[in-house]
Formats: sequence, C-alpha cells, structure tokens
Amino acid sequence: MEYVQSQEYENQPPDEPRIAWHAAFIEAIQMELEQYRDVLEFKPEYPLTAEPLKIDIIIIKKNKAVFIDQNIAAIFLKHKILEFKSPADYVSLSDFYKVYGYACLYASLENIPIKDLSITFIESRHPRELLAHLREVRAYAVEERSAGIYTVEGDIIPIQVIDSRELSEGENLWLRNLDNELNVERIRRITGEIARLGKAARIKAYLDVIVRANPETVEEAIQMSDLLTLEQVLERTGLMANSLPGWTLKLLHNRLV
Repeated sequence: MEYVQSQEYENQPPDEPRIAWHAAFIEAIQMELEQYRDVLEFKPEYPLTAEPLKIDIIIIKKNKAVFIDQNIAAIFLKHKILEFKSPADYVSLSDFYKVYGYACLYASLENIPIKDLSITFIESRHPRELLAHLREVRAYAVEERSAGIYTVEGDIIPIQVIDSRELSEGENLWLRNLDNELNVERIRRITGEIARLGKAARIKAYLDVIVRANPETVEEAIQMSDLLTLEQVLERTGLMANSLPGWTLKLLHNRLV
C-alpha cells in the first residue's frame, strides 16, 4: 500500500487556522487498515471527470478474495467509496444522494460491476436524520452492527454510516480521535501510539490537525511532566521543523510557565 496525502483544506473563516481535516482523514483511514497495506490501494480525492467532481477516497482491494477483518470494513467489496465530514459538518440527505450518484458514475466511467462497489459515510455525530430517511423513505433495513457503525441493507450497493465519536478506541484509534474535542488522556493515547510506531507512523497531516483542532488540550498535555511530550513524539517520528507548519510548531514550543 502506497501512502498518499490530500492537499485540500476545509472552508474556514479567514481569521482561524486552516485545518486540513480531509488530509488527516485519509491518513487515519490508512492507519486503521495498516496491517493490510500490501493488499490495498488508496486513491484520495479521486477525480470523476475533468470537472471538479471528487470522491474523498476510494479504497481498492488488489485481490478481491482477501478478507479485511476490521469493524469498519464489514461491507468492504472490491471498490470502497468513503465520504468523510469534519466535526463541524455532517452527512446531509443531499450529501447522501450526491455520493451515491458519484458511486454510480465511478462504476460507469471505470466499467466496474455495481456489485463490486460499497459506500461508507463517516461523520462525528449521530446520523439521526439520514438513518431515519433511509428507514422511512427508502425502506432500507438499518442495523447498528457495532458501536457507531450502522449497516444499511436493501440497495444493490452495500451502505455503511459511521459515527466516529462512538467508535471503539481499541479498534479505531485513528478515526475515533480525529476530533476537535480531545482530552489529555486521548492525546496521551495518540502520542503513545505514534511514539511506539516511530517513523512507521505516516501521520504528518493527522498530527497537524490534532494540534490545530485541540490547542488548549495540547498545551495542557505538554505541561504534564509524566507525559511523553509532542516534541519528543515528533523527534521519534522524524516530523520536526521541516515537516509541520510554523503555526503548529509555535504551539508546540509555546509552553506555559
């Protein structure tokens, strides 16, 4: 599996730091599926046409027969389309039909059997309106197969909706903590795992987003003497001054007295 990055930023007010949520999501989903790196191919922001129609990320199994034994991959077929929403956003009904249309267009343009395709939506809140629509209007069967993961049945394309804040940190550390409401304990878990992986953790955009989205918690974590500091984590992963934006480094070095 070749690691790839996104360059897109969320639309944000000009007076706030730019947070590349989608770039972090692409790294998070790759880390979630790290053990299958040799059998997967990732295509972020996949252009459907010459016009700016892009899917957040498409994951392709190089060998269709390989079984991906992870909770977020329960409906993983040959081609998996994923749509991610940052904590400030959510999957609207319009988003659902747009991505569903993209999936059909992708299958048509790439000459892919529709039965080889599945769709996953990921957001940081309970998708109440979307699930109600799928049950009541589309007459689909919706079941929460595991914490935060809803499987939708009744369409030719298998569909999954994920509430990332309800995911298990034990199984989904990276997606569960791609959030702007982290506490010190969760920062500890992330930095500890990054330090354990060392340079194998390809999470530059991910770490930058965590720092930008949780500045007060990060500063609190840095001040706790019993924690492995984020500066040490950066050193161990090789992500020092030449890797992260100046805004992030300034925060990391801005220790409270």
